[in-house]
Amino acid sequence: MPTLKDLVDYCDRRTRLAAFKDAPGAFNGLQFANDGRVTRIGAAVDAGLVPFLEAARAGVDFLVVHHGMYWDMPRPLTGPAYARVAALVKGNCALYSCHLPLDAHPRIGNNALLARQLGLRPRRGFLPNEGGNIGCIAPCRLRRSALRRRLESLYPRVVSIECGSASPKAVAFCSGSGNGAMAALPGAGADTLVTGELREEWFNVAQERRLNLYLCGHYATEVHGVRALAAELSAKFGLPWEFIATENPL
Repeated sequence: MPTLKDLVDYCDRRTRLAAFKDAPGAFNGLQFANDGRVTRIGAAVDAGLVPFLEAARAGVDFLVVHHGMYWDMPRPLTGPAYARVAALVKGNCALYSCHLPLDAHPRIGNNALLARQLGLRPRRGFLPNEGGNIGCIAPCRLRRSALRRRLESLYPRVVSIECGSASPKAVAFCSGSGNGAMAALPGAGADTLVTGELREEWFNVAQERRLNLYLCGHYATEVHGVRALAAELSAKFGLPWEFIATENPL
């Protein structure tokens, strides 16, 4: 039976975790240990009481998340913070978090998978960061209308702001929040961005700079990486896995 250390070591290597600079609150890596054994793998976008309880009900004892539970720490372990920890302890569930490294990975990262599910192949990086590019850019032969229809077939809610080319030559991808990508978009040689969410003021910028923006949901664009990593772990270590969905509409 594989150990907790076996899975953590594999995740650290596969995601190049040590190479990436991230926000201090991301606290990438093993955030909470169990008794050292792993029998079932889970994947979820967010650390939270509901995902933890659902994982425990499913018998998951190694849960991979994109957003870990220390973003707003330190704080007293009372109320909801205590309930989260108690759920992990009672369920003997280890928690592994991987933020930017799992956005950026060229094979199992959110952005590469976003591009490939549209039939596009990432060719160059976008949004440089210490450790590697977070996003990616793919050449595009689709008309804007076809790109929008493909996105609408894949995501339950797509906000389309179409002020750019009707036949974009390249599409940039930035999962989750795309606010940090907007300033870099014109200089990257792309007038089209697929992302999760944006602040309101970027609508005017899209009109002025003639950009196409497709907002598919922060949560919805970040389910891919944790799923892919969990599936790899399952295949390598011969363990079952499942995705813990929370129906997050944001």
